[in-house]
Amino acid sequence: MRVFIVYAHPSEDSFTKEVRDSFIAGLESAGHRYVLSDLYKMNFKTDMSEDEYLREAYYRRELSLPADVIAEQEKINSSDAIAFISPLFWSDAPAKLVGWFDRVWTYGFAYGENRAMKQLEKGLVILSAGNTMEYFHQTGIYGALEKVMLYDRLFDRVKEKELIILDATSREKEQREQNWKPHLERVFRAGQKIGM
Repeated sequence: MRVFIVYAHPSEDSFTKEVRDSFIAGLESAGHRYVLSDLYKMNFKTDMSEDEYLREAYYRRELSLPADVIAEQEKINSSDAIAFISPLFWSDAPAKLVGWFDRVWTYGFAYGENRAMKQLEKGLVILSAGNTMEYFHQTGIYGALEKVMLYDRLFDRVKEKELIILDATSREKEQREQNWKPHLERVFRAGQKIGM
């Protein structure tokens, strides 16, 4: 299986970088192939241009797309699965990843009639988060994340969807150290099993 990883974190000195590396190690151990878009390293442009906005607002499929958007769409259509790996910032993905969706999920590709985007077998959203799962459930944030990430952004674009939150990773949390290894083992296994 070929997996497209969309990774969004501004620092290589982070737990999320360890998550990315463990997920890739799991993929490789199971014989899967992958392609990686590291949005910060690529300096992926997240703001729509006026032309991009007008294309989307008026459903003008005939208007051209920027080369960087086409490149991301080609990575999707040459893959069998997609995995998004990022931290959770203010109960959402980082602006860099949200901007990726804004620009890459274009009319005629990810939505609209005669979509050019293939339906992927699996979609994973892996988020490192400072707060605990208990907090996310009590506040309703977990349910909101499921709705936005799985049922809006992934929707029917993938057959099987999964949200993985690696909780209590904030530096001030006592559980951070004890959660580190089990979280990394969990994403390693997710990488191994993505094709099952």
